[in-house]
Amino acid sequence: MKKILIIHTGGTISMLENKETGEVAETNTHPLTDLSYHFSKYAQTEEMVIFSLPSPHITPEHMLKLSEEIKKKLSDYDGIVVTHGTDTLEETAYFLDLVIQSSKPVILTGAMRSSNEIGSDALYNLISSIRVTVEEHARNKGVLVVMNDEIHTAKNVTKTSTSNVATFQSPQYGPLGIITKDAIIFHHTPIAHYSYPIDKIDKKVFLLKAYAGMDLSLLEAIIQAKPDGLVIEALGQGNLPKETITPLRDLIQNQIPVILVSRCYQGIVQATYGYEAGGKQLKEMGVIFANGLTGPKARIKLLIALQNEYNLESLQKMFEREF
Repeated sequence: MKKILIIHTGGTISMLENKETGEVAETNTHPLTDLSYHFSKYAQTEEMVIFSLPSPHITPEHMLKLSEEIKKKLSDYDGIVVTHGTDTLEETAYFLDLVIQSSKPVILTGAMRSSNEIGSDALYNLISSIRVTVEEHARNKGVLVVMNDEIHTAKNVTKTSTSNVATFQSPQYGPLGIITKDAIIFHHTPIAHYSYPIDKIDKKVFLLKAYAGMDLSLLEAIIQAKPDGLVIEALGQGNLPKETITPLRDLIQNQIPVILVSRCYQGIVQATYGYEAGGKQLKEMGVIFANGLTGPKARIKLLIALQNEYNLESLQKMFEREF
């Protein structure tokens, strides 16, 4: 029987609902600890608590500490399941996917309803994650997210609803596989995977969302903050209001990478439009186009890349390839 480690970090899956007030909050004891009798049918499990944090409090420093713990423990286990709050789960999953080099399954899961709420998905998602972790076909697929009977890649998955238990989706790609009562079924597999090991995370990268009427004031404020990098969620295929051109050019001339993604949740940015601040001009200026990443994930990738001292040319190659 395979040996699986469960690492708890906090989040709704570790909380309980106050039946008088309806408030969901942390408890002194994790509600899903000491439930190994539910898991013994599938694997021998051990548990540890590394953090007890709501996911909005998770930082890249926490992600790095978690990754280091996982790398230390993987040699002793056949796979690892991480429980995590859902608000930033996709960012932690993608961070781990980029820095961990292992063929063994690493699964992230969470819950939209705490353990004592009616219709809770907490224990079910955890059991599903253990089942996927022991499945041989889960190997060599990078970090995965298991929620609501679906298996998603860390790169593509995103939270799409504030409260629906089916919140985690992979727009335009779909899940890698599904979980049924009797089987774990993979429909397809990633064609490539790259990792970028780091031992610290100390760069300053900002994330901006473009909007109609956007001027240079926010960009000038960011320049004053001395960033190491900037990610912009652009309009459509990768276009911006023309007032942003001057500060963006200043950043690039000072060797500060500017990564462009779309604020649309499907499609990729492309150098299509030739008008002022259109994608063609932005790319010619040296703005780096990311291939299909969301803004938060492009920021995670840039934070990691900058720790490896990438220059603008190598960053362009890194962001334009598929993974």
